Amino acid sequence: MITDLENALLKNAAAFHPVIKFNPASEKIIPFDLSSANRELTAEVVEDTELFSAYINGKLEAAGAAFGIGGYNENRTIYRRSELFSNGEERTIHLGIDIWGPAGTPVYAALGGMVHSFAFNNNFGDYGATIILLHQLETVAFYTLYGHLSLKDISVIKDGGYITRGEVIGHFGEPAENGDWPPHLHFQVIHDMEFKKGDYPGVCSISERERYLKNCPDPDLILKMMQQANA
Repeated sequence: MITDLENALLKNAAAFHPVIKFNPASEKIIPFDLSSANRELTAEVVEDTELFSAYINGKLEAAGAAFGIGGYNENRTIYRRSELFSNGEERTIHLGIDIWGPAGTPVYAALGGMVHSFAFNNNFGDYGATIILLHQLETVAFYTLYGHLSLKDISVIKDGGYITRGEVIGHFGEPAENGDWPPHLHFQVIHDMEFKKGDYPGVCSISERERYLKNCPDPDLILKMMQQANA
């Protein structure tokens, strides 16, 4: 059953600003499979950030692509690289969409809103620099989370600050500031922040999959990029 938030996102699809600059007429974006089915992602590759970055960059270069994208509702074993995801029941289900590309790539606000919170989640494998915005569409309040940004991006904003549609709010961070990942953006839509600030789970356990997916609908309702990648 479609939720009120999903309905509002579908009805306002034409109103969203691109989260990254991408021209499908002249640039290429490819789907990335980081699930357990990808046998190329050995523990040796995933656990070494330099090797992982080389793997990502190699895939982009081989395809002549500007960006790679994917990951929503994907069951990923790559999180075994960090103890952050193994405290209690293992968390492997990805709740956002990742866009992989060069460090420094500008990130734009999909629509206007307020800065709900931000933080430097500086654990190995975490979000690193993170910004969460609050929006409202047709009386439905919701949030967008932008993870793995650069530290400079969270040094110039403040809670409650107004963000305009299309404003540059961040940049893809280097591994040293983005949780030790290859440069990318984690983009997630959240209905209820559950009183959290500066952070919200981007990965859940299999047993909690249904609950979290209901609270975090498909980010491509805003991005509208997966169809381009799969074309």
